Amino acid sequence: MQKQVLESSEERTFQYQDFLPSLPVPPLDESLSKYLDSVKPFLNQEEYQRTEAIVKKFKNGIGKELHEKLLERAKTRRNWLEDWWLNVAYLDLRISTQIHCNMGGPCPYIEHCWPPKEGTQIERACIYTWHILKFWDLLRTEKVPVERSLDEVLDMSQFRMLFCTCKIPGVTRDSISHYFKTETEGECPSHLIVLCRGRVFAFDAIHEGSMLTPPEIFRQLTHIQKTCHSEPDGPGLAALTSCERTKWAEVTRMGLTGDPTVRWGDKSYSSIFFSNGTCSAFCDHSPFDAMALISMSHYTEKNILENGGKWKGSGTVRDIPWPEELVFTVDQKIVNEIGYAKESYYKKVSDVQLVSYAFTSFGKTLLRKQKLHPDTFVQLAIQLAYYKCHGRPGCCYETAMTRRFYHGRTETVRSCTMEAVEWCKSMLDPSESTYQRLQLMHKAFVKHNIMRRDCESGKGFDRHLLGLQLIAQEQGLPVPELYRDNAFTASGGGGNFVLSTSLTGYTRFSGCALPMVDHGYGFFYSIRDDRILTNCSSWKSCPETDAEVLCRTVYQCFQDMIQLTIAAQL
Repeated sequence: MQKQVLESSEERTFQYQDFLPSLPVPPLDESLSKYLDSVKPFLNQEEYQRTEAIVKKFKNGIGKELHEKLLERAKTRRNWLEDWWLNVAYLDLRISTQIHCNMGGPCPYIEHCWPPKEGTQIERACIYTWHILKFWDLLRTEKVPVERSLDEVLDMSQFRMLFCTCKIPGVTRDSISHYFKTETEGECPSHLIVLCRGRVFAFDAIHEGSMLTPPEIFRQLTHIQKTCHSEPDGPGLAALTSCERTKWAEVTRMGLTGDPTVRWGDKSYSSIFFSNGTCSAFCDHSPFDAMALISMSHYTEKNILENGGKWKGSGTVRDIPWPEELVFTVDQKIVNEIGYAKESYYKKVSDVQLVSYAFTSFGKTLLRKQKLHPDTFVQLAIQLAYYKCHGRPGCCYETAMTRRFYHGRTETVRSCTMEAVEWCKSMLDPSESTYQRLQLMHKAFVKHNIMRRDCESGKGFDRHLLGLQLIAQEQGLPVPELYRDNAFTASGGGGNFVLSTSLTGYTRFSGCALPMVDHGYGFFYSIRDDRILTNCSSWKSCPETDAEVLCRTVYQCFQDMIQLTIAAQL
């Protein structure tokens, strides 16, 4: 990309947005060829031949027409996928998005200066909140550094969605309300909302033109805590955000305006502080993906560590207005709905099995030394572990980033390749030699690395196939046979991936999300220099899955894989 000529020497956060390339539409032949390749692990020869015929018919018939229409759409939009993806992946969902879609974490759980300690909740919350406000201010003044992949500028638009953004429930489709503006664009909201014991409070983070300091935020939070501990609990309206979406929209229509009760599930970003001073984040996934959140968390952690977790500025507290409680008038019907929402929420989340472990034998440093891509290493370990636990390949979704394009978000890397399956089989076959296993593992690595690069370069196929399906839907055409074929679902299409996975960066932060399907797993991990942190989730009610067993098996696979490379060098 040609670097824009700047009037000033300082690079601004959003200055390259107008220069980013449009999201491409891949060639139909290439997408269908990659799709056929991805379904092989899940079909026998007869089934594959049937699917092959369906794909050929699609390519020469309706698929060709739909592709032409998609190309027409792409001519008039810089990102042909953007609106569709937001609606289909998030806003059209009627299930409880708070439970099934929201992101938990990351937040700085800082071993060095913030170990768990009772009585530190408000002190730490005010310091953390201040650093988050500083990041908000950096975004307002466009001083957050532009992110790059190698030399390529990445789209920064998701950072606009971190603050002043909320999802509004609708009867058939939700919507996003978004009020963030940079300083040059004008004023934007600067208030903080605090949920405590079923009550909702608000106070402004700016007083007479300058930001509140941690001692001033401490004063506000202490006031809220004292108020809530000395008076009855509030109605807990936030629990309604955990409802099935249409129900939540209908309750709103009965006169309610704006988890349960301390999690407003539709808010883009919330931080939660526990009584022992540890903290977490809770975010609506609709407006942005995890990497924007991780960038902000990295900034706050770095600053907290530099100051030893303390506030080293002035202790002066100005005479600022006290927090205002937002009092909602609720009738018995609303009270009953809140009760049902909490009951339903607790029933659902009690079925979640979530294990968080750290693998400490090695991390990125050793993997790089062995010339193994760290992320691919973990992905293949997940494949091998699933194969060991279930005796079959597991269709897998790994998130790839498409932010080198205008408003790019994600593409799917289908980690379960034939190369990965052949290697898994060799690892479980006692007659296979170390040399043969290593050769097959290298083939699987190469395949995965090519797929990830393709996806990041706009050459993936899952979003392309989705676009063709949505064009057919908009034209009122019947669902093409390709999408009704068993191979489509068996390989993960239509949101049926058994393994939902994502790398949350080479940082301290690890987040988590729940499985896509009832018989699946959520597997999220971060890779540090000396360790690999993992969060694995499954549903207790599914007799087939066990997050604890999968996680332990993945760790064993890490050891087996590194031993394989070391043994080959001896």
